Amino acid sequence: MLSDKISETTEYIDQTAFDAARQKIIGKSHNDKGIGTLSEKTLHAVLKAYYEPDEDKHEVALDGYYADIFNEHGIIEIQTRQLNKLRDKLSVFLNDYNVRVVYPMAYEKYLSWIDPESGTVSSRRKSPKRCTMYDAIFELYKIKPFLKNPNLSVTVLMMDMEEYKLLNGWSYDKKRGAERFDRIPVGIRKIVELDCPQDYMQFVPDGLESGFTSADFASAAHIDRGTASDVLGMLNYMEQVRRVGKKGNAFVYDIVEHY
Repeated sequence: MLSDKISETTEYIDQTAFDAARQKIIGKSHNDKGIGTLSEKTLHAVLKAYYEPDEDKHEVALDGYYADIFNEHGIIEIQTRQLNKLRDKLSVFLNDYNVRVVYPMAYEKYLSWIDPESGTVSSRRKSPKRCTMYDAIFELYKIKPFLKNPNLSVTVLMMDMEEYKLLNGWSYDKKRGAERFDRIPVGIRKIVELDCPQDYMQFVPDGLESGFTSADFASAAHIDRGTASDVLGMLNYMEQVRRVGKKGNAFVYDIVEHY
């Protein structure tokens, strides 16, 4: 499990503001008229309303690009997947503005299927997969060159979501390769801020002793070896751990002490 250091830097969740944003975007259409009345980017729209209720500050033209939000705090970009799509914007925006990238992940997910011909929606089922903070590393690698920039902050949201998919895949049950139609945010479980390199220590689990390997890290964090190697690669880049040798084919690491 993650170190208690996470709770120390977890941002306060404003449930009232989240409920207001959700009601503003979804309203009664989700309950009264069904999923077909919603846009394809409900998650993005709700989070934009949560972080900035004033729509005049949405989709602001800056330096040849549109910022999702531009207010007195700077720019907020809400990216629900594929952080690599932000690279061009970040290359420009970070020269002159403080930028916060908000990346939501599904802590718990409830899945429903839509028949594209009849519009019938199946009863929802809880997905057995639950994301952890470590799953964010795959996406963070896509903007790795920007992560040390002092003008950049990253917010990882752990959220409960309802996901709707179209039954239009290539398998016999039409589920494999199916198109995702929409994701509806249900609630925020945890907000973790990555504002500086030291904040990446939140990924370091308790119980590690000096001279640990990726196998030791995986065991302490309860993740697989491949993910542990990726996390350690990021932590090494962010200068929170350092490679001090090798044990066979495995790198040996120590935690960097900050005074």
